[in-house]
Amino acid sequence: MVETIEDLINALKTEDDLEREATLGELEIRGEESLDALIEALNNRNKNIRRYSAQALGYIGNEKAIKPLINTLEDKNKFVRREASTALVHIGEPAFDSLIEILDHENWRVRGAAAWALGSMKKPEALEALNALLEDESGFVKAGAKNAIANIERGN
Repeated sequence: MVETIEDLINALKTEDDLEREATLGELEIRGEESLDALIEALNNRNKNIRRYSAQALGYIGNEKAIKPLINTLEDKNKFVRREASTALVHIGEPAFDSLIEILDHENWRVRGAAAWALGSMKKPEALEALNALLEDESGFVKAGAKNAIANIERGN
């Protein structure tokens, strides 16, 4: 029996790593077909569904997911935020400008996640904006900017 997209998204709740990886693989294979449901799942009450929906969106790599993933950087769960920022890195170039724009977001967690993602993208074009974060009021953001700058300068 072929599972629906909704069935697959609900299966992301599992604690079984093997089952979850198989589910993520199936969602990735279905790609565009699962996109809207995965975006909607970023608002699910279950943190694992939010977390792994973000991961699947990164695997799919569609630009339509950028804004919802940016919004997910405000999630109360740090693992959900981490997957959202990683997904933006996987989407790559199309997410770059959006990440630069949110470096002045009011929420320090969002600024820090954006800095991390930009450092992971390793684009020298981000250096000026990241250098400005070295004066941020948040120690978390300053440290994130410093690490991002070092990552870009290493270029590896």
